[in-house]
Amino acid sequence: MNHCPDWATALCNGFSQIFLQRHPLCGVLCLLAILISNPTLLGGALLGAVAGLLTAQRRGYEKSQRQAGLYSYNGVLLGLLLSHQLAWSALLPLLIIASAGFSSLLVHQWLKRITQPYGLMLYTAPFVGLGWLLLGLHPAPEPVIELHTVNALTLAQALFKGVGQVMLLNHSLAGLLIVIGLCLSHWRSAVWVVIGSLAGLAWSLYQQDVGTALSGLGGYNTALTALALSLQTRRLWLPLIGIVVTLLLTPAISALGLPLLTAPFVLSCWLVSSGVRLLSRKSVETKAQSRLRIER
Repeated sequence: MNHCPDWATALCNGFSQIFLQRHPLCGVLCLLAILISNPTLLGGALLGAVAGLLTAQRRGYEKSQRQAGLYSYNGVLLGLLLSHQLAWSALLPLLIIASAGFSSLLVHQWLKRITQPYGLMLYTAPFVGLGWLLLGLHPAPEPVIELHTVNALTLAQALFKGVGQVMLLNHSLAGLLIVIGLCLSHWRSAVWVVIGSLAGLAWSLYQQDVGTALSGLGGYNTALTALALSLQTRRLWLPLIGIVVTLLLTPAISALGLPLLTAPFVLSCWLVSSGVRLLSRKSVETKAQSRLRIER
């Protein structure tokens, strides 16, 4: 990828940033996952990526951030969502371009206002917010969940479907390709995304929601949460807490009548990260007060 044009590297990184990676080959495998499992979504995903990148380029945003894919990944997800949920019309490309471009503006404003080195990350919040707005204006039918027999094969397929569903891909091969891409980027990321998907799968089966479990819809938010929090620390307990929080938030968001999208992932990461920062700050203050008492 060293000899690729800057725009190609930026676009590939935009796909890999869906999984919080900056790795062009990982992005290529994400593209391949779309092409193999649901090629009808590829045009929307590429259009969203290009719209986000061109918006950032035209507005002169920092090149290193553009090259990292930070202005593209929300556009990719919006392109996937709109292509998946809405029937083809002349309005669809315009919706993708407008929403992806606006997500780029939101990302820039967020990045500008992060002053602390451990400030909250934006993750896929623009995708969630704009997705809710667009799906509210253009209601889509409820997804059809196929029922399958629970056996070793369907469980293994569901595990990888939980990874593929991050990109709205209901195919185990898509999830496998994404996991391979994560292995190329960093093996720990691949391990944690599989652990997160497994946790969501197990919880759905425990709740006796077999359709959700075997379709991977119970595992994609926990997969993202485990991945995101594992990148913040090597302590095992943080991603595990994040998985539990995600599982608790999911029914609460569903009860509001909103599409889940990746909202449980974003909210749980924000809650856990804020809690860790608050505890760290209190610990520092306690140590400082103890030091003052000793000096006195």
